[in-house]
Amino acid sequence: MRIPARFNGPPGSGNGGWCAGVFAAAAGAAPGGAAYQVTLRRPPPLEVDLDLRDTAVYAGDELIAEIVGVPDAGPGVAAVGWDTAVAAARDYPGFTGHPFPTCFVCGPERAEGDGLRIFPGPLPDGRTAAPWTVPDEVRLPLLWAALDCPGGWTAIRPGHTYLLGRIAVAVDRLPDPGARCVITGAVSEVHGRKALVDSTAYGPDGRRLAVARATWIRTG
Repeated sequence: MRIPARFNGPPGSGNGGWCAGVFAAAAGAAPGGAAYQVTLRRPPPLEVDLDLRDTAVYAGDELIAEIVGVPDAGPGVAAVGWDTAVAAARDYPGFTGHPFPTCFVCGPERAEGDGLRIFPGPLPDGRTAAPWTVPDEVRLPLLWAALDCPGGWTAIRPGHTYLLGRIAVAVDRLPDPGARCVITGAVSEVHGRKALVDSTAYGPDGRRLAVARATWIRTG
């Protein structure tokens, strides 16, 4: 496996959700299948050969991630409509203060057709919502990536940096290219430097596409 440089999160390392999805797919995750959980032990390196050994991913002798099957991927987050998500995205906090503005998923400096440009904005009840038009290339890691940042932005606060530490995802089905989807996020618990967050992706018909539960860790 290799993570192309395009799929970065922080500069110089892979987007956590995308990389976790690549690792889970290599371990057997599939649409309609069981939930998988990926724990990131190091920032995933870009353009480096990675090996899956049993239930772990290595770069040479360095442990990068561990993968396990889990019973579920959390309770999910209730849906909102497309127009509500579009309105929420106008207040995306990453427009004015983003720790990693070139992030593949939520970076506002990524061009259309390059990054996913998923911009989760606040809802009145504390959840986040983001509209997402699905790109032409659709595969499992794409949904893992799309679920990553909308959950994280429910915990991120000005002046603090958070990174994905662990994510569990269950994918019901993949969306069609060009579909107008909505992703919602909510924070479940915050303990010290750790935040437990949930996110869910919905298709144009309002049916659930995938659900995630993740742990984000404050690093600054």
